[in-house]
Amino acid sequence: MRLLITGGAGCLGAGIVDHRLAQGDDICVIDNFVTSSRAALPADIEVHQGSVTDAALLARVFGAFRPQAVIHAAASYKDPDDWQGDLAVNAGGTLTLLEAAKAAEVARFVNLQTVLCYGRPASLPIRRDAPLAPFTSYGISKVAGEQYVLASGLDAVSLRIGNVTGPRLSIGPIPTFYTRLKAEKPCFCSDTVRDFLGMQDFLDLLDRTLLPGAASGVFNAGAGEGRSILDVYNAVAAALGISAPAPPLVPPGADDVSAIVLDSSETKAAFDWQPKVSFEDSIRRMVRWYDQHGVQAIYAHVRAPDGFVG
Repeated sequence: MRLLITGGAGCLGAGIVDHRLAQGDDICVIDNFVTSSRAALPADIEVHQGSVTDAALLARVFGAFRPQAVIHAAASYKDPDDWQGDLAVNAGGTLTLLEAAKAAEVARFVNLQTVLCYGRPASLPIRRDAPLAPFTSYGISKVAGEQYVLASGLDAVSLRIGNVTGPRLSIGPIPTFYTRLKAEKPCFCSDTVRDFLGMQDFLDLLDRTLLPGAASGVFNAGAGEGRSILDVYNAVAAALGISAPAPPLVPPGADDVSAIVLDSSETKAAFDWQPKVSFEDSIRRMVRWYDQHGVQAIYAHVRAPDGFVG
């Protein structure tokens, strides 16, 4: 298959590139490298540095590469206060990409959506038909982008993703705990719960969305199991063989969500898919990857509590 992957140098994107290359796909990547690096990608694949907001770039790439399918993993999320940047990329850039995909008669469009589209859910686990109530710049702009995808007329699927653990992960508590525990620095944990899905399980689902006749529409992509951030801390410490002190728990901030657990039952039925990697095993794999490759960067929006000395 000829695949165009936006944001292909990020954690999810680069994992997809490695996985699909191993299956013999011809791949082209677009990435602006704001929260990623060219070094994450093989040297011999086609890579274009730029933004999905650049219509001229997209026209050139689609015209020359002629992808059969697009996997849209590019997103603006680095600065939670950059509302204009998030709007431009996550909403406007998605629309620009869709227009290019339609002009090129792309057969399949896979959109990677954030579970933050649901905002603060009224009940758990979150069904895919739960109300959309985003309240952050990232969540609001990603919902706008997803709505463009669903209204585009393309054969499209949008995966609403929880927390995927895998190589190059630079977001959230896992790289933070790994780095600080290795350096014998104190940590704190937000008193929140998240749904962690191993990269192998995510890639298995992604493969199924690209099969001929695969279901379209929106689907949750999670393990369906809630794990606290304290669970993550303890699992990272155990994988490192460290007897770590109990960290202080911090209430969720004004821009945070207390608990996210996804109901992926419809996804399992539609794609004949089942997560197989346990939470503990996914953390151990993540720690082994960091041991070998290091932590390249960390992006986290959780602020340290008052009085915390790091």
